[in-house]
Amino acid sequence: MRIEDYLMRIGYEGNVQPDINCLIGLHRCHAMSVPYENLDVLLERPLNQDIERIFDKIVSRRRGGWCYEQNGLFEWALRKIGFDVTRVVGAMARREWGDKTLGNHLVLLVQLGKTYIADLGVGDGCRAPLPLVEGSHQQGELVFRLERIKDGYWRFHNHSFGIPATFDFNQESANEELVAYTSHKLQMNPDSIFAQNLIAQIMKEDSIFCLTGKIMREKTSIGTTKKMLASAKELETTLADVFGIKDPDIKSIWPKIQARHVVLFGNQSLDQIDVSKINF
Repeated sequence: MRIEDYLMRIGYEGNVQPDINCLIGLHRCHAMSVPYENLDVLLERPLNQDIERIFDKIVSRRRGGWCYEQNGLFEWALRKIGFDVTRVVGAMARREWGDKTLGNHLVLLVQLGKTYIADLGVGDGCRAPLPLVEGSHQQGELVFRLERIKDGYWRFHNHSFGIPATFDFNQESANEELVAYTSHKLQMNPDSIFAQNLIAQIMKEDSIFCLTGKIMREKTSIGTTKKMLASAKELETTLADVFGIKDPDIKSIWPKIQARHVVLFGNQSLDQIDVSKINF
């Protein structure tokens, strides 16, 4: 695993040293070039925390990944460069569902004189790291907020059209057994949104391209445009052209995507479909 190959994968051409400018540049390049996606979960390919597997998938095969893979790879790259990084347990939708969500997200904290939160695992979250300071933080047109809550936790509030709306985290080193257990559960539990639905997302500066099942959307602060995919071939082409995802088995999940669409939306028209009902 070569750091040079990772930097080429994300298109980073700046200075490579453990400082804030490098951290911001790496985070932004990774966010804009590596899609969030759960294709392997639908294909029933086991996913673990092994960094060599993750590197091969995202860097060598130019795929994307979910939070455990995205932030796992980013942690590896930051450590190779010399950054002080801590993996911490996150909990998406803990505000709504409580502590049973602990471990369903992985977050990175980076020490550079002060603490920064680096997170590439939301799919539509920060484009750059945030200083771990209460209050609002603006990136382009997007506004994020960090809030201290009880029991030593922080709450991240996403931008106005980002999903999930919040996640919680603390500053303690991650319980890796919990991370591994929850990752496995999210793959194997038939009620998991990741086992039920195809999710692919790629961030742009002030927008997000999302493919959820067979519904393709571009979301911005002023509204959303959407279309419905009509075939396995269109699925394959969309994943390749919009997200850079190529895999010989993509067409095999089309029947599962169609069946799930019927369960969720029946014969609703595109205008009637509310994709947010399948998110956290």
